[in-house]
Amino acid sequence: MAARFFCDAMLGGLSRWLRAAGYDAAFVHGIDDGVLVRRAGEEARIVLTSDAGIFERNVVKSGTVRAVWVPRATPPVDQLAHVFKELGLAAREARCMACGGELRETPKDDVAHLAPPRSFAAYDRFWTCASCSKLYWRGTHWARIVGSLEAVGL
Repeated sequence: MAARFFCDAMLGGLSRWLRAAGYDAAFVHGIDDGVLVRRAGEEARIVLTSDAGIFERNVVKSGTVRAVWVPRATPPVDQLAHVFKELGLAAREARCMACGGELRETPKDDVAHLAPPRSFAAYDRFWTCASCSKLYWRGTHWARIVGSLEAVGL
C-alpha cells in the first residue's frame, strides 16, 4: 500500500504537490495539532509537519503515529523533494490536486459540456476526479507541474 499523508496547517502547498506526484495527502486549514495527530493515527497516515511540538506527543514519540519533519522556509516543491528523499518514494500517477481523489480517464465526448471550448478542441484526453468530479487535461499547466517535479529529481 502506498504511503498516505496528513499535512499540518502550514503545509497546504505541499499537500497539493504530493497529490500531483500521485500520493493521497490530506490537509485541513487551521487544524489543531491534537486533531491532526489523532486523525492521522485513525487513518493510517504519516504526519508531515514543520511544528516541533508534534514530535513531543507520546503517540509520535512511540512511533504509533509516524511523523516526518519538513522544512518550512522552502518552496513546496522542495519540501516534496525532501519528503521523497526521507521516505524513499517515487512519483506515481497524479491525483486530483484539489481533493486528492483518483483521476479516471473520461471519454472526450462525456466532457464536452465541462471543458473550456479551446481546451476541448485542442486536447483528446481528459480525466475527472472520482471524488470531486474536477476535470483535468494535459495542457500547459500540467506540463509546468511535470517540469517542476522533474527539476527536483522526481
